[in-house]
Amino acid sequence: MSTGDLYSTALRSARAGALRAADAGREVSLGGWVHRTRNLGGIVFVDLRDIDGIAQISFGTDWASAEAIAAAASVGVESVVLVSGTVVLRDAATKNPEMGTGDVEVRATALAVVGPAVTPAIPVARGRGEKLAAEELRLKYRYLDLRRADLQANLVLRHRLLQASRRFLTDRGYLELETPILTKPTPEGARDYLVPSRVHPGEFYALPQSPQIYKQLFMICGFDRYFQIARCFRDEDLRADRQPEFTQIDIEASFVEQDDILSMAEGLIGALWLEAGAAAPAVMPRITYADAMDRYGTDRPDLRYGLEISDWTSVFEGIAFNITRSAIDAGGRVRGIVLPGAAAWSRKQVDDVEALAKSAGAGGLLRLKRVGGKLEGPLAKFADGVGAFDAIPDGALALFVAGGDRISSPALDRVRQECATRLGLISEAAQCFVIVTDFPMFDRDPETGALSAVHHPFTAPHAEDVARMPDAPERWRALAYDVVLNGTELGGGSIRTSDPVMQARMFTLLGIGDAEEQDRRFGFLLEALRAGAPPHGGIAFGFDRIVMLLSGAPSLRDVIAFPKTTAARALFEQAPTRVPAEDLAELHLRLGDA
Repeated sequence: MSTGDLYSTALRSARAGALRAADAGREVSLGGWVHRTRNLGGIVFVDLRDIDGIAQISFGTDWASAEAIAAAASVGVESVVLVSGTVVLRDAATKNPEMGTGDVEVRATALAVVGPAVTPAIPVARGRGEKLAAEELRLKYRYLDLRRADLQANLVLRHRLLQASRRFLTDRGYLELETPILTKPTPEGARDYLVPSRVHPGEFYALPQSPQIYKQLFMICGFDRYFQIARCFRDEDLRADRQPEFTQIDIEASFVEQDDILSMAEGLIGALWLEAGAAAPAVMPRITYADAMDRYGTDRPDLRYGLEISDWTSVFEGIAFNITRSAIDAGGRVRGIVLPGAAAWSRKQVDDVEALAKSAGAGGLLRLKRVGGKLEGPLAKFADGVGAFDAIPDGALALFVAGGDRISSPALDRVRQECATRLGLISEAAQCFVIVTDFPMFDRDPETGALSAVHHPFTAPHAEDVARMPDAPERWRALAYDVVLNGTELGGGSIRTSDPVMQARMFTLLGIGDAEEQDRRFGFLLEALRAGAPPHGGIAFGFDRIVMLLSGAPSLRDVIAFPKTTAARALFEQAPTRVPAEDLAELHLRLGDA
């Protein structure tokens, strides 16, 4: 079946943007939007646009009626028209190599306006370099903005990646199963969107932050392998790579261990990258969480460049420098990064980097550089003669942070990223995947001592850690993992707790210790686990983020049809909005005093 046949309807025989030289001589009927018109007196040109591109339509006195020419000359931009005519080859002088249809034009004999348009509120840019309206205007008039070629291409890619996901997982025995949207509030690390129940006064549903518990229930039900292109909702602050509602590729399997899930994840990423015309490694390098934090200061390391963090504590232990001595005596460390070629940076340049470290919690940066073989900087008099500092090569600048890892890791992560940018070490074309494993099971609040789950409370700990350190849960490692690309998390998951006794213990450790409260909040899961649960685990990938990366779009808003702003507003449909008092009353709600 040709593309002409595929898109042939009662009103058109082909898509305008799909016409090529092979169509020359063909009689066609087309439908689309008027992108622009040009009246040259004896001939009128109409650029007709559809999802495949733009075709040039010409109306001349030698082949078109006066009525058709007049209609073409008066038609408004963005109006929807039907045209019919003959595809002809352009002569060499008028070919347009920048257009897919640039070898041909359609000599039209008729034009009918079927969707007249008012003057568009914003221009519909089609080519590269065309100036765009401000983003808020484009979001307000999204129905016009989505006519742009780049946004349409992003959404077409999104469709292709969705289908590639389905094919890959279906071919491996995964069943696409749906889970509820109206569900019960559960802790997932962010605030829930709540939905009041009209028929149960004072009670609320929650929109799911993920299908986590339901996909585990599918495993308990015996479905063995599940996936879902799942809509999820989180009431949290927004960024360029975050939206209050988002899509994830949600996956769960039974009778698996960690490597089974990671092998499947590598294959899925490979299939998605292949669909987008890119490549991903069949096997991705692994790094433990502890190693990632120690060497890069983050659990999402960008491996496109070096600049690894080094531990200099043992070196500074022998130096009588008050700042480092105090930090070490308090149980902290001295860690730093050596920056080749950065000794020539000005004081202001280093101050700017230090400001980033301070914004991440550090008190400041300790500086030491080697110029002409000689150490310079505030630390120089303490470092002279200490052999370990020979590791700082000539022309290099070393920056150190003294303190606990909670302070030094995020600070040095910011320093590392900024310095890599300033030194030109980041290749935009490079794609460095890594899988981070062995996350901590819990994080302990330094002020209250309370434990919180690093991933979520349904993650299984390493059995050997539980056996070896039963009374030190803050030292347990989780069977959790993340897939990271160039410092961006693509997805994460874990092996789940399938033992109801262990799951109840996890709730207790998290402060949900009362059996009645556990039953109230998670009774349906604990009851199901007691019915017999297989070992199971899974992973979820942020689909919007993957589409953003593969399309090269600068923001998630460019790969979602109707996104929210950074203020969580939908400008086109004007949501959220106030609700009349009578509607609230029907839901048994009343607004408090303003």
